[in-house]
Amino acid sequence: METSLSTRWSIVHGAAAGDAEAARVFAETYLGIVRAYLLKRWRGRSEIVGVDDALQEVFLDFFRAGGALGRVDAGRPGGFRTFLFGVVHKVALRHEERAARERARAAATPAGEQASPERDQASRIFDRTWALELLQRAHARLEAEAAGDADAQRRLEILRLRFREDLPIREIAVLVGLEAVRAHREFARAREEFKAALRAEVARTVATRGEDPERECRFLLELLG
Repeated sequence: METSLSTRWSIVHGAAAGDAEAARVFAETYLGIVRAYLLKRWRGRSEIVGVDDALQEVFLDFFRAGGALGRVDAGRPGGFRTFLFGVVHKVALRHEERAARERARAAATPAGEQASPERDQASRIFDRTWALELLQRAHARLEAEAAGDADAQRRLEILRLRFREDLPIREIAVLVGLEAVRAHREFARAREEFKAALRAEVARTVATRGEDPERECRFLLELLG
């Protein structure tokens, strides 16, 4: 799929206008992020049983006539991520309010229920969910590109050992069978490949004019740092 800005905006506008293929691509791009966020927001709460209903509400809100996609501002501060959070947050609040009314009618609030997260806290949860999803997509992109390439697969392993296992390069060199100097070079190359994959995922996911992919990549990495 193309990832130019004009192509992304054609998907947004097409989905808003009722184009079925544009709506499919839009949902494919964002559904996983929204679902993961709702699962984290409602962890340990009764609303968890309504995640699928809330997901449906979110995308109905996007695609209905006069819905959210028709209101998106290409130049809004905070970019498309902030716009998406605003829509999902409103739906989640409606869902929580309905659940609270139902509990009140039943006059039996389950033990361990938590209050709805404040908007700032909810925004932080959403941003971390967004960041994790894009980093996972970037890693999956690298894995697909490395298929059948032993050197590329070794660079992926170097990244895993460095960032997931927190091993120093000198130990990694022994594990992957390289001299230390070459291991450092391969690590540097692997980092650049990962940054390129992340930029590609940001370009595919962020659909706001004026959005700086480099700044968004730094934001994602800082969130999880």
